[in-house]
Amino acid sequence: MMLTCESSNLEEYLKELDTVDYSSSVIKKKKQELFHDQQSDIEKTKIAFEFVRDQISHSWDIQAQRITKKASEVLQYQHGICYAKSNLLAALLRAEGIPTGFCYQRLMLFETPEKGYCIHALNAVFLKSLNRWIRLDARGNKPGVNSEFSINEEKLAFHIKEEMVEKDYPTIYVKPNEKTMAVLEEQKNTINMYQYYLPDDI
Repeated sequence: MMLTCESSNLEEYLKELDTVDYSSSVIKKKKQELFHDQQSDIEKTKIAFEFVRDQISHSWDIQAQRITKKASEVLQYQHGICYAKSNLLAALLRAEGIPTGFCYQRLMLFETPEKGYCIHALNAVFLKSLNRWIRLDARGNKPGVNSEFSINEEKLAFHIKEEMVEKDYPTIYVKPNEKTMAVLEEQKNTINMYQYYLPDDI
């Protein structure tokens, strides 16, 4: 799929946001633990991706009730749904000067269309050493879900089933989608939110 950028200015993909709060002390501390100056942008991206994928739990997988939103909250509490985990990956990479945006898919929420759809969040990262964007999904692996770091071919968590009216959105956004952030702000319980309140389009 041909990806398109919301902004042609890479600096837009480095900005600190309320939800991508990389000046927070917990993000700064983790950044120092993960990275050093000799690492390439590819190495740093792989390290950050695998940390968020493997060390930060998906809230639904562990049935956590607390909702996290900001990158610093996700890191502090060690879990978040995909919307929140994508904020953390963006924060870690933007803090290192690696342009990072937000991408979305429309997926079946559970096994069948009758159970509804949801918007799923992932990231796109611009690797200057390759002069191109790659997409990464740090949702977290589990049986049936296997996302890997790859610079040659996408190895995302979910493969789109067009016959089930799932969709891959091609735009790389500068900021997280407003609907996804609103639901994290408005709801009080992850389990209830995940089952009934996730947006189903962007």
